[in-house]
Amino acid sequence: MIRTVAVILGGGRGSRLFPLTRDRSKPAVPIGGKYRLIDIPISNCINDGIRRILVLTQYNSESLNRHVAQTYRFDRFTHGFVSIIAAEQTEESREWFQGTADAVRQSLKYIGSLYPDLVFILSGDQLYRMDFRAFAEHHLRTGAQISIATKPVTAADAPELGIMKVGSDGIVTEFREKPSPLELDGMISEQQGVSSSHPFLGSMGIYIFSPGVLSDVLHRDAELTDFGREIIPDSISRYRVSSYPFQGYWSDIGTISSFFKANLDMAATDPDFDMYRSFSPLYTRARALPGARINRCSIESTIICDASDVTGVEFRNCIIGLRGKVSAGTVMEDCVFMGSDYWDGHYLDPRNKIDHLPPLGIGRNCLIRKAIIDKNARIGDNCRLVNQGGVQEYTSDLYCIRDGVIVVPKNTVIPEGTVI
Repeated sequence: MIRTVAVILGGGRGSRLFPLTRDRSKPAVPIGGKYRLIDIPISNCINDGIRRILVLTQYNSESLNRHVAQTYRFDRFTHGFVSIIAAEQTEESREWFQGTADAVRQSLKYIGSLYPDLVFILSGDQLYRMDFRAFAEHHLRTGAQISIATKPVTAADAPELGIMKVGSDGIVTEFREKPSPLELDGMISEQQGVSSSHPFLGSMGIYIFSPGVLSDVLHRDAELTDFGREIIPDSISRYRVSSYPFQGYWSDIGTISSFFKANLDMAATDPDFDMYRSFSPLYTRARALPGARINRCSIESTIICDASDVTGVEFRNCIIGLRGKVSAGTVMEDCVFMGSDYWDGHYLDPRNKIDHLPPLGIGRNCLIRKAIIDKNARIGDNCRLVNQGGVQEYTSDLYCIRDGVIVVPKNTVIPEGTVI
């Protein structure tokens, strides 16, 4: 890979992923049982030879900073790094990042100091595997100044994305951010890859910029703060903007429902994002943990991660994270249980000093269905978390319901016998 810098956008408050983002930034949210969202773009970069990576953060960044520092350490011969750039006050700006474009604008001095030939702009909350080398070659071959990774989408999906009209030469001629169904008229592209069922090209929020062009588009108007809504539409008529068609799996993990679906898809028998058949590793923090201990369980379409301890449990379509403890008689269906940061009785366990706390994990004879249970949760015996009223949206101090999915926040204690 030629001299390239990747800039990963850490995201804002992550309100659509609340309460998973109550105590952490979006890229630090666990996924797949043992990973974090930030591991996806960083792993894509490392696998394709991009070793100079900047992660721009602003909200709740301590957990993300710690994960990156403990995970990504290159040897001294590669001159590689993954560096966190947090929002800061400077002589040039005393404001926090106002949007994706403003975050990169305020970080241009760090990007420029690396003298890159190309700059990748990546999102920190997506699940995909892309060959960045092929993307860069396409950018250079087409003579583009800006390239956008695109994916064919249906008319039903189009209003949630930025939609481009692309000619047969692959050059973008029009861009509409989250268009209404009526605004889709005339937006069908001619580029290879579109079909009658997927006639529109949606932006994946993954860009390549030539460095001088990146500086120009960001300095032209400081009022433009977002790439998708403002910078890209404003650049279509000024620069040669190319579409890079992508046919693989891609999921934007922006909401509780999309996060829930992406996790359970990974545990399916034949998942679209298959970590068991890929020769491109997904990296994360190395831990010296024992394998999962499983006794007398019924397991279907489920991933159970290291150091989990489960006995006499029925699992159907579940993700069980690191150090996940589930006791006998419990049934879990369509669940994402993130596990724990420590074992029961560890010196970090507050139960050592608070006697009335139930043990870490999920107690006996529980029924849990269509739920996300964040780390270090304590669910007492004989609980029923099934959303028996079919509620779609609800918020309380103890739990939330988003898109019909029960969400138990990190460190929450659910008393014995609770029914939701």
